[in-house]
Amino acid sequence: MNRHDEPVAPGRRLLAAAPDAGLRRSLTARLGSSGYVVEAVETGAEAVKSLRQQHFDLIIVDMDIPDLRELARHRPTLIERPPILCVASCDSLDELVPEIGTEVADYVTKPCRTAELLARVQVLLRASSVAREPVLRYEDLVLDEVVYQVCRGERRLEVTAAEFRLLRHLLLNAGRVLSKEQLAWQVWGESRAANTVERLMSRLRRKVDQAQPALIHTRRGFGYWLGSAAEPRM
Repeated sequence: MNRHDEPVAPGRRLLAAAPDAGLRRSLTARLGSSGYVVEAVETGAEAVKSLRQQHFDLIIVDMDIPDLRELARHRPTLIERPPILCVASCDSLDELVPEIGTEVADYVTKPCRTAELLARVQVLLRASSVAREPVLRYEDLVLDEVVYQVCRGERRLEVTAAEFRLLRHLLLNAGRVLSKEQLAWQVWGESRAANTVERLMSRLRRKVDQAQPALIHTRRGFGYWLGSAAEPRM
């Protein structure tokens, strides 16, 4: 089996907030390789902005972010309040609650081991009441995560596992421009060569856009987006 066509993992959307670039890359890679869709931000303010714009199933917060209270202050105003998993140096959940000023579902201590991180993420997602829609739609394009099927109108599209994961991420971010680098890290959790992303996108566009209007577009010098041909969000 081609390494780009590995079985699809039933991913969830995670938001990781950490000031250290190395930790952000590590969280994105480790969680992304297990099938999760990860968006990494540097500050509490950026985390709040992302939470207002998109759906997430879980928030992972490094307790060392300088504006931690921004997340605590704005979280009660959010429509969706996903559970919080903290990454911290302390070894007691009781120490974290006063620090963040809001409910903490669980924590892992630094340096966190991959197996422990994944186990705690899985437990929180199973216990969470945050609903996840298994069918993603944009106009007549439908992606069903239960049976791993993609349809455009009445026509079923034959897509590989890698194409399925790429299309799922585009649908979750409909209307937003995503660079090749973002797609590589957020979909697969690794830095893939630009020509690999281009090749997969080219194959996917030939299948999705056989019908009109075209739904997958390129903004030269910036990246790709799924949606109408109108100006996308950056």
